[in-house]
Amino acid sequence: MSDDTTKGTAGFIFEMGVLKRSARTGWWFTGNKNPESVAEHSFRVGIIGSVLAMMEGADPARVALMCLFHDSQETRVGDIPHVGRRYLRAAPNGEVTADQVSNAHPAVRTGVQSAVDEYEAGETPEAVVAHDADKLECLVQAVEYREQGYSLTQNWIDTSLASLKTPSAKALADAALSMPSLEWQQNYLR
Repeated sequence: MSDDTTKGTAGFIFEMGVLKRSARTGWWFTGNKNPESVAEHSFRVGIIGSVLAMMEGADPARVALMCLFHDSQETRVGDIPHVGRRYLRAAPNGEVTADQVSNAHPAVRTGVQSAVDEYEAGETPEAVVAHDADKLECLVQAVEYREQGYSLTQNWIDTSLASLKTPSAKALADAALSMPSLEWQQNYLR
């Protein structure tokens, strides 16, 4: 491996670290001044995607990979809230990704670009599951923020719920909406 692609790959890794410090800005509309980061969101999207893939008979590893990189472009274009997308036009995610990995190891360029392109096309069963994971994570986060006193989260819940396509995602959304977020603890606190 050449020194250039090693440094290019390391640079990509450093760039992805920016997502740990990048807020999911749409939550500011709810009054939340310290919302989750893009990295925190992407982590749980990956978990949800893996679980949904298992439930739907899709490839959990492929879904998790797409979920991991689905918002990686936000290091370059930021997290544009949906209301802002009416006025701002960002480069397509595949194009941003191509620039992000342009100096990386060839296998990294191919692997990351392939995952992003598949996610963006949204045609494979894995991509459909990955999109559902993104929407389901938003719904779950909205429920948690509502429990924390941010009352203006219903729009996020409604739009996320309406976007879900797979039976498993719809069932998990219904369950998430019918229980407190810490109910899972009850099994261990008895």
